[in-house]
Amino acid sequence: MGTGSPPTPWGNLIAEFMVSDYARTLAFWTGPLGFTPAFTRPAQRLACLTRPEGAQVMVYERDGDWETGPMQPPFGRGAVTQIFVENVDEVALAIRAAGLPFYVDPREKWRDWGDRLGGQREFLVQDPDGYLIMVAQRIGTRPIP
Repeated sequence: MGTGSPPTPWGNLIAEFMVSDYARTLAFWTGPLGFTPAFTRPAQRLACLTRPEGAQVMVYERDGDWETGPMQPPFGRGAVTQIFVENVDEVALAIRAAGLPFYVDPREKWRDWGDRLGGQREFLVQDPDGYLIMVAQRIGTRPIP
């Protein structure tokens, strides 16, 4: 039997991560990344996780279903999952405190948004299976020089 209840509202896009070790992955997401379980299905080793800003992800231990090819670490090659937070520095401190390495150190980055530049403070970290996660905080826009 599951615990909890679905997030309200459900996100219009929710990343689902097939993982090799549910407990280790759950500790990563609910520890330094600051997510909390909205609901869990312990028998399936599945959790729907949320952050206060509204980000939602699901993690579940691999069971052979929905695997379109061989699963070899690092998982998720070619995909980056962005999570926008209110305070990226706070999450970066939690990553450091957990002794986890950054894939890309915290930085300020400005990107072309077409009619202006959009800025964010960001860092990248890999989850226990190698999925690449960008944690970011929007810091504003400015004109294109």
